[in-house]
Amino acid sequence: MNPAGPNAADILRGGWRCAGCGQVHEGPIDLASFAPDPWEGRNVREENGAVHLDGDFLSEDFCVMGGRYFFVRSVLEIPIQGFSTSFGFGCWSTLSRENFEKYLDGFDTGNFADWGPWTGWLSNQLYDYIGAEPEGVWVYPQADRQRPLLIMQDATHPLGIDQANGITPERVLAIFDHYGHRPER
Repeated sequence: MNPAGPNAADILRGGWRCAGCGQVHEGPIDLASFAPDPWEGRNVREENGAVHLDGDFLSEDFCVMGGRYFFVRSVLEIPIQGFSTSFGFGCWSTLSRENFEKYLDGFDTGNFADWGPWTGWLSNQLYDYIGAEPEGVWVYPQADRQRPLLIMQDATHPLGIDQANGITPERVLAIFDHYGHRPER
């Protein structure tokens, strides 16, 4: 054990108490956005089964805005150097109406008419990576009701580079800190 205290990798390998929420977490946690950033509706989610393609709709996995813009809740994974697991941002991506309907059709069965990848726009700001302007992503649907995986289209974007090469445990803790999940020391 380090006499100065545990290092970032040690913290992420064990249990740690979050200074923000007070919970004890085991290993790296994923972070999630409630809705796509452009969502201006109520912060109340409807049931997935109530999805409709007209007007506004928000559930745990689907969002429709004005019957014109379609979003799916997805996961953008970033490997952590020295770990077998990745850090995940639960975020939202746009889909065309056609691909949104394909995703809806296969959501319960995991059988998609087209397994993609589909094009989308990452629709959440992500600390130190994505600002107010959306970035292009590849959307990969997953079987067994797992959320789609997102891969940056621009491999030279800092997030694309980190998806390819991974980030340090120290970087993970900096991201946690930004979102109010700093480990207690």
